[in-house]
Amino acid sequence: MMRAEAKTSSLNIFLVLPKAELHRHLEGSLRIETMLDIARIHGLTVPASILRLSDLVQVGDEEPYTFSNFLEKFKTLRLFYRSPEVITRVTREAIEDAARDNVRYMELRFTPVALSRAERFPLHDVMDWVCDSANETAKQFGIDVKLIASVNRHESPELAEQVAWLAADYQDKGIVALDIAGNEVEFPAEPFAPIFREAKESGLKITVHAGEWAGADNVREAIEVLGADRIGHGVRVLEDPDVVAMVKERGTVFEVCVTSNYQSGVTPSLEAHPLRPMVEAGLTTTINTDDPSISRISLSSEFQMIHDQLGFSISKLKEQTMNAAQAAFLSDEERKRLVKEFKKGLE
Repeated sequence: MMRAEAKTSSLNIFLVLPKAELHRHLEGSLRIETMLDIARIHGLTVPASILRLSDLVQVGDEEPYTFSNFLEKFKTLRLFYRSPEVITRVTREAIEDAARDNVRYMELRFTPVALSRAERFPLHDVMDWVCDSANETAKQFGIDVKLIASVNRHESPELAEQVAWLAADYQDKGIVALDIAGNEVEFPAEPFAPIFREAKESGLKITVHAGEWAGADNVREAIEVLGADRIGHGVRVLEDPDVVAMVKERGTVFEVCVTSNYQSGVTPSLEAHPLRPMVEAGLTTTINTDDPSISRISLSSEFQMIHDQLGFSISKLKEQTMNAAQAAFLSDEERKRLVKEFKKGLE
């Protein structure tokens, strides 16, 4: 069943729910209108119309739902980070869009290397621009925002080490964790292990993209080799009962992104997505957008789709939100306060 045919519930029901999100990429959250503005100001050669530009940076209904097609969108997006003002703006707008979607708590991850590359900005400047904009916007819109610095598997450990050092230094500006993303099939985690170990010792939490395009062994590797506190995606964990038993024993939390997994070819259909089997297996899951602009979704519309097509009741969706609040990368005191606020808001 296609998304357009499945809207049997009102989006307003899900919009009014207070929500928490643990897995959203800044680089996948740019507004189309903003990209056109940036292109005009900086003389970028991109299609002049919103519809034609959207073909390059968003997944369309008629496109192949494959890993390569999904990642192709980021190649175009990386052209837009042309000034401090651009990076400040896209950070502000990503948080504003989440706040207007009634997201009350969000951990927004960003890739400093990707943001710096177009104009060769120093990484510490990029960190400053994102942190300052995020903190100011969060205060303005009354949303609690923490930041996660992300590195890529296909890039050098030396580059990842630079990001990790900076992330550790920026904990007082809202960076709470280090993440690694990218091609987990061809690039193992082992070379990054010392970096993540040191990051954890510095006080950062660890979240790892794993078990998305590779199997359950990568979930085990993320936990045992990189020290992951949470797993980004992890939807192939069910392929190995031993890994399922391990994550249940450890209480590992999964940041699940249903639409993203479908559009990137991880699962053949929305209905076939393993979120429900993961929940039924006793795993702790949360619902996230991953890249809302690329996927043309919001967290509210994701809740609606999971309700309509995966059969999650409102109460089950509220449980997913509470899972996110309880798994937030906060101090014990801050987390207790957040959980209390969400319990009250979801009554």
